[in-house]
Amino acid sequence: MIISDEIYLKEEIEIKKELLDFFKVDNSLTIFDIGTCDGLDAIKYKRLFPKSILFAFEPLPANFILLQKNIEKYNCNITPVNIALSNAIGKAEFHVSSGRPQDISSDVDWDFGNKSSSLLPPNKASEVLPWLEFQEKIEVETSTLDKFCGVSSINTIDFIHMDVQGAEMLVLEGASDMLSNIKMIWMEVENVELYKNQPLKSDVELFLGKNGFTKIKDTVNHIAGDQLWVNLNYFPKKKLTHTIWKIYAKIFSK
Repeated sequence: MIISDEIYLKEEIEIKKELLDFFKVDNSLTIFDIGTCDGLDAIKYKRLFPKSILFAFEPLPANFILLQKNIEKYNCNITPVNIALSNAIGKAEFHVSSGRPQDISSDVDWDFGNKSSSLLPPNKASEVLPWLEFQEKIEVETSTLDKFCGVSSINTIDFIHMDVQGAEMLVLEGASDMLSNIKMIWMEVENVELYKNQPLKSDVELFLGKNGFTKIKDTVNHIAGDQLWVNLNYFPKKKLTHTIWKIYAKIFSK
């Protein structure tokens, strides 16, 4: 099967069931897609929650152009933001990824290499994916989630999708004021140090657990995956659906 934007957009959101356990499709949600790359995931979320206010953050100039083109192409009311969210306001070095697996046919219209750029320098990323290259470093503008929300008059974030290649904790550190007002986070987590000095699974779990979140989905294998966290300030036991409550009870019975 040929991989393409259209095929990817037809694939169901991995956590669609969980999202619909907590939110209704006609809710006016505030959604952040942090590290959106070409914006395809943001488009999926916008289609699922058409009344949502959605911000898509992407610091890499080439990807940001793709993001803008896709927003226009698929006629989505999404706000593109050309910054890297981090724990500081200013500028930072950004490590640009590239490459393509050799065994992939030229007929496959998919950019494999543009999805692994990071604020952190690569460590074992190219060991896990031998075709992945980091041949360029650029300077990007950084801001914090707290600063962005303050300027934009955002008091609550309903859902965050975060895929920032090892820099997830930098984003969370920059959200010290907003963290208690974030309802749900779906984020990439690693068991291997793909990027230098990145937090690993245990670090993320300790941090979010201490800040009032509980994990309800975990796809992390021996290398990497994603975790879904919900804020118990917004989703106490009495408000959880039967399905989610069973997961919740299982976690806390351990």
